[in-house]
Amino acid sequence: MSEPTGLRARKKERTRDAIGDAAVSLFLEHGFDRVSVNDIAAAAEVSKPTLFRYFPTKEDLVLHRFADHQGEAARVVRERGSGIEPVTALHRHFRAGLDRHDPVTGLNDHPEVVAFHRLVFTTPSLAGRLTRYQLEDEEALADALGEGVQAHLRAAQVLAVQRVLARTNWHRIADGRTAADVHPEAVADADLAFHRLR
Repeated sequence: MSEPTGLRARKKERTRDAIGDAAVSLFLEHGFDRVSVNDIAAAAEVSKPTLFRYFPTKEDLVLHRFADHQGEAARVVRERGSGIEPVTALHRHFRAGLDRHDPVTGLNDHPEVVAFHRLVFTTPSLAGRLTRYQLEDEEALADALGEGVQAHLRAAQVLAVQRVLARTNWHRIADGRTAADVHPEAVADADLAFHRLR
């Protein structure tokens, strides 16, 4: 008797989450370069081939947490309301993320989130892989904005602004400030940056 597709999918998702959580936990505790794929497989209680079915590279074990945001800017532009300019929709979306203290905005002071960002930003192979994800996002946003070099330039500008804002917020928090304390500055910075983009 075969399992229902829903149950199989949930089991796969739980396995993926267990592997990813074990990896991030080990990386935060020991450092990215000091943890082997074998260590992660053992901690997650899966075989090495199973681990690689879910995560093709060691970097993907960390950066899968960004997957929820992959293509997000393009989605915001495509799903914006009638009469709303793309940059306005992206600005509103970023501001809403600041208000929620969404980790992708850098404005989150949970110790694990701060440590996770430190891991990503200070590990060259992770920073390099993150750049690849950002280039894919830039391509998707350019497609949502239109055609030609102007759409690509606008996409690059918007994503560069978001990246700089998020890194600035993270640095302020990594220096010991709280998200609540940083929030007014983060909002002012975002408002000014997106105003200049318009």
